[in-house]
Amino acid sequence: MSVARLPVEVDDRESKRAKGMASPIIGFSDDDKVGTIQPHDDALVVKLRIGGYDVKRVLVDQGSAVEVMYPDLYKGLKLRPEDLTTYDSPLVSFEGKTVTPKGLIRLLIQTGLDIVEVDFIMVDAYLPYTAIVARLWLHALRAVSSTLHQKVKYLSEGQVKEVIGDQLVARQCMVSAISRRPSIEPSTIAEDNL
Repeated sequence: MSVARLPVEVDDRESKRAKGMASPIIGFSDDDKVGTIQPHDDALVVKLRIGGYDVKRVLVDQGSAVEVMYPDLYKGLKLRPEDLTTYDSPLVSFEGKTVTPKGLIRLLIQTGLDIVEVDFIMVDAYLPYTAIVARLWLHALRAVSSTLHQKVKYLSEGQVKEVIGDQLVARQCMVSAISRRPSIEPSTIAEDNL
């Protein structure tokens, strides 16, 4: 059975109004890779305005369920222990170790003109990043991130805006993390392979 499609007349004013109301689509193309070093496997590390301060070395991790801040940021924002509220749930670090958070604090993250309120968990552990922003921040901002393109894109005022990653800083953070790892004895490696 075939279906015939009949031409439909559309009032031109309605069509223009509908087009004007359509939201832009967030997407990535090869043009978004211009200015990046390719190929790469760098993490997405950005600068954000957190708690009224410009904060460097912020890791965007869409695989993480919580926003985390480390001692450098905590001290840099001049926060006091009484600024933290209790947070009892332990976290598992990148190394698989259980970490007990020092507490939780709600802070504002400003991206362009958009401000999102986020709960950060304060962890007294070493990572080369000052903070990690995760799915909660991305979802609140209605953003999409791409490590390949080294960008976070989000809608604001009817336009697609961008936060651009810094590959040099991402690579410095990686080197710092690797250099702080405890070295493994060569005899231990040989014994494990036997």
